Amino acid sequence: MSTFDFNEKVDRRHSDCAKWNVEENELPMWIADMDFKAAPAIQKALAARLQHGVFGYSEIPDAWADAYINWWRDRHGYTMQSEWLMFVTGVVPAISSVVRKLTTPGERVLIQTPVYNIFFNSIVNNGRFISESPLSYKNGVYEIDFDDLEEKLSDKQTSLMILCNPHNPVGKLWDKATLARIGALCKKYHVTVLSDEIHCDITAPNKEYVPFASVDDTCREISVTCIAPTKAFNIAGLQTACISVPDPVLRHKVWRGINTDEVAEPNAFAVDATVAAFTEGGAWLDAMRAHVFENRHIVEEYIAKNIPGIHVVKGDATYLVWLDCSALGKDATPFAEFLRKETGLFVSSGGYYGECGKAFLRMNVACTRDTLMDGLARLKRGTELYQKK
Repeated sequence: MSTFDFNEKVDRRHSDCAKWNVEENELPMWIADMDFKAAPAIQKALAARLQHGVFGYSEIPDAWADAYINWWRDRHGYTMQSEWLMFVTGVVPAISSVVRKLTTPGERVLIQTPVYNIFFNSIVNNGRFISESPLSYKNGVYEIDFDDLEEKLSDKQTSLMILCNPHNPVGKLWDKATLARIGALCKKYHVTVLSDEIHCDITAPNKEYVPFASVDDTCREISVTCIAPTKAFNIAGLQTACISVPDPVLRHKVWRGINTDEVAEPNAFAVDATVAAFTEGGAWLDAMRAHVFENRHIVEEYIAKNIPGIHVVKGDATYLVWLDCSALGKDATPFAEFLRKETGLFVSSGGYYGECGKAFLRMNVACTRDTLMDGLARLKRGTELYQKK
């Protein structure tokens, strides 16, 4: 039995929390953060740093790189080198900085939709064009349409591909053969791969993700990888992440980009939290994964039994459940709005993640069991009311 209590209710209302800044009757299951307290080791490290009482400028110690290197070696079977690693304040700032540095205005950046909505912002807000290669969705399963992917990569204006590994929101773990095929195509067409691997530690028990850069020499040479403890350990508000770039020429460009954008300096708590997470947080993480994927299993069973018209897309990664609502209409946005208005359940509309996600909803199940069952009851009631309209 776990020594960590993931069913402890933590009141996050009135705490300037983005997720819970909702009406009293509303239940937020949308934005991607967890309702669990951080691992005790992280809390202890932050308390010690707070007790010191001086919060000036910080440098990056060797312990920071060692924590990443040891974690990825032991957990994911991939050995990075310390010189590959660069501190950055977050994966999103990293992505935007890399887009600015490795592409020029008017060029295309490829994404595989439906995908994390901020990718769109990082491309468009920097004057680049989005090149969409929609994932193939058949019989409730997502795969890559490699014919379409190659066609889009072959466009000479496409210079960067943002890979979501594992994939948010569909919860897909890409296997080694699939990643190798992506890498080969990108090298063929001279496209750099920016791999967002922030969800990599949130996988089903006994399921493992494959780091893109670990696949082969090609993937390693053409890639920039963004990693962080923030999603897995629920510390996104501490603004701490890492960019790993094996190729020295590519690494120098990225280094110049993040320093020009001034997103390469840690706050006083960022390093301590990271080191604690990756050196002492393993048991907590494993217990959290077990809880979250039991929640996912409950969602699958409950919806299959009680909510005809909604299908759960099976996923082996992330705490975000992707719900196929196509039986209720081509666009689930009105359904999401109805749910929030009539039941208080607040989930994300799939259209945020691209046109091909419009018939879906995204639901965050990183919560207590009581919250989960409340959310499912609201979903059932709201679906029944919606179908009677």
